[in-house]
Amino acid sequence: MVDSLILVRLGLRGGDGLPAMEVLDRLAAALAQALGVNCHVDTRPLDVTGDYDELRGQAYSTAILARLSGQAPDAGKALIGVTDLDLYVPVLTFVFGEAQLNAACAVVSAHRLKDEYYGLPANQPALIARLLKETLHELGHTQGLKHCVDWRCVMSSAHSVERIDMRQAAFCRQCAGRVR
Repeated sequence: MVDSLILVRLGLRGGDGLPAMEVLDRLAAALAQALGVNCHVDTRPLDVTGDYDELRGQAYSTAILARLSGQAPDAGKALIGVTDLDLYVPVLTFVFGEAQLNAACAVVSAHRLKDEYYGLPANQPALIARLLKETLHELGHTQGLKHCVDWRCVMSSAHSVERIDMRQAAFCRQCAGRVR
């Protein structure tokens, strides 16, 4: 596993889509506790306006990953882009996140992890828990893990927030053994 995580705020020119610093600070603390590694937030936002599709109202996650890769961190570190923008890849309607397999970069979106997206009142503890699980999931991909058949494992595939909520915020024994 990595020694250190850097969370990068992603948004559009003008600030749309930037996640709140309070959310990122809580996510960084949760990741540090879950993984036992240093995690900090880079306060300089990365402008992803060029990767935003106005017609879809979504940002292209693979293009964002390419931008993050251009800022490749030192060995032992991982760069995780976090945004409030909705993300997509061309073959899917949306993605909660995307990562480069066996690389050092990933991106996650809070957009569909928020209860407000589903017409419910805001619930920051649920948002942080979901962001933690999705970030751990994408980080697992950066460490070479593929989707796990154990539905409780954070590496199991999830296409809804209900499935994310069912997962544990941890790797199963098999997946943990592959990244340690």
